[in-house]
Amino acid sequence: MMGEEGRRYHHGDLRSALLRTSAELLAENGPADFSVARVARRLGVSTAAPYRHFRDRDTLLAAVATQAAADLATAVRDAADAAGPDPVDRLASAAGAYVRHMTERGVGFDLIYGRELRTRRDAALTEAGRELMDLLLGLARAARPAGPVEDLALLEQVVTLAHGFATLDREGFLSRARHETTAVADRATRAAAALVRGGA
Repeated sequence: MMGEEGRRYHHGDLRSALLRTSAELLAENGPADFSVARVARRLGVSTAAPYRHFRDRDTLLAAVATQAAADLATAVRDAADAAGPDPVDRLASAAGAYVRHMTERGVGFDLIYGRELRTRRDAALTEAGRELMDLLLGLARAARPAGPVEDLALLEQVVTLAHGFATLDREGFLSRARHETTAVADRATRAAAALVRGGA
């Protein structure tokens, strides 16, 4: 018998529901245990229904990663703009935005730039990933301009810091309650600012 949620998504919004539910399952179990059948069961629709919108498992994964990259870019841009004109604060705020995004959404760089999707050469994902990286690289370049190699090295350090905070937070190492996520994001922001200013 089809569940209440399944009936609700048969009226033109199944694609959005598939993306949202896929992101939830990825947050819970990671890509290794991800399957289209699990997404369909979670939504209460037939296992054939998702294939009307996505050709296969990897196509669905790529669509989730593309949406995650676009959403993350928006979050980073908003956080940087809210931080004010100081370029170090803007880059540091991007680190905090990443922690919040990954903790709340459960999808981060490990899927957006993950090895599993890298060989697919999905055009939409490639473009979304490039736009996100260009945004972050621009923030790094403004924070400590030193040349292309140095800009990329700084971005690598800040991304590694942010992803580390987000991963440890999700595993319960840094906070024990969901409401503490903002505090962890703030700690990541301060750590990123110290990293950039310390290396200036």
